[in-house]
Amino acid sequence: MQIKQNQNLKSYNTFGIDVNAKGFIQIHSENDLYEVLVEELSPLKIMGGGSNILLTEDIDAYVLRNEIKGIDIVDEDDDRVMVNVGAGEKWHNFVLWAISHGLGGVENLSLIPGSVGAAPMQNIGAYGVEQESVFHSLSAIHLETGVRKSFFKYECKFGYRESVFKNELKDQYFITHVCYILKKNKHILNIDYGVIKDVLNKKNIEKPTILDVSEAVIEIRQSKLPDPRKVGNAGSFFKNPVISSSQFDNLVASYPDVPSFPQEDGTVKIPAGWLIERLGYKGKKYDTYGVHKDQALVLVNYGGSKGRDIYNLSLEIKGAVFKKFYIDIQHEVNVW
Repeated sequence: MQIKQNQNLKSYNTFGIDVNAKGFIQIHSENDLYEVLVEELSPLKIMGGGSNILLTEDIDAYVLRNEIKGIDIVDEDDDRVMVNVGAGEKWHNFVLWAISHGLGGVENLSLIPGSVGAAPMQNIGAYGVEQESVFHSLSAIHLETGVRKSFFKYECKFGYRESVFKNELKDQYFITHVCYILKKNKHILNIDYGVIKDVLNKKNIEKPTILDVSEAVIEIRQSKLPDPRKVGNAGSFFKNPVISSSQFDNLVASYPDVPSFPQEDGTVKIPAGWLIERLGYKGKKYDTYGVHKDQALVLVNYGGSKGRDIYNLSLEIKGAVFKKFYIDIQHEVNVW
C-alpha cells in the first residue's frame, strides 16, 4: 500500500477538474484495503473510474481508487455462466470480454464509462437494459469494521439509477467483486429500443448477434455523447424524471410533442434532455464550461473550469426546469 499525499485528481476524473486530495491510495487487492483499515486513516472516500463524479473542491480525505481486477467464470451450465468480476475492471472491458466469449446480457450496456464496482451502485442502464437484469450478487468490505459481506439482488434495492449504496449505505462499503449471470444459449436480444433498430436496419442486419447489438450501441453512443478524452464530461448529468399520469396529461396538453415512456406502474418517464433543450440550454457556453451542443443532458468542461461553476449551472438548469414544467429533475452524477 502506498499513500500519495496531496494528490492531484485531474487525470482521475473524466470532467478533468483540477483539485487535490489529502491522500490517494490505489487498492489492488483486499489485502491493500485491510492495510488501510489497520492504519485507521480517516476520513475515507471511494473512487471508481471517476466517470460519474463532479469534484467541486479539494478533498480533505483519503481517496481510495479501486483497482481490483480479474474476470473469472465461477459456475456454469448448458445455458448460463456465472462470472465474478473485479470491481476495478473497466465496465466496457467486461462487456467486450462477455461478447468475445459469446455471452449475452450486457451488450446493450456497451461503452458505458466507469468501473464494474460502480455499476451496481448506480444501477447503470441504457437502451432498455439495466445491470440488475444480469446481477447476481456482490462482495464488499465494511470500512469501519472490516467485515466482508455478500449482497444479493434484493438487498441492493435497485431502482432507476439507484441502489442501497447511494442511499442508506453510502460510503460505508468498499465493493471488491461483482457476480453476474450471462446467457450462453436462449438469450433474447433486447432491440426494441427504436434507435438500435434503426442502426441495424441501416446495416441491413435482419438476424443480429450480440456483437451486432453492441456495435450498434457503440455507434449510437459515439454519435450522441462527447468523448471525455477530448472534452471533459461525465455523460448524462441528470436522470430522466418519472412523473404521474395526471402530471403527464397536464404536460402533454401544453406540449403535445413531448416524448414519453409509459412505465408498468402507470407513471411516465420523460427525457430530461428534451425539457432542458426546450429551455434553450443546449449548446449554451459559459466561458470554459457549458451544455454540450449535441446533447442537452451533458454538461462539459472545455478546459480549466471549476467544478463549483459546473455544479451551479446544474442547479440553474434544475431550477429553470421546475419553474417552467413543475418537474423536479435529479442529478445522476455524484457531486463531491
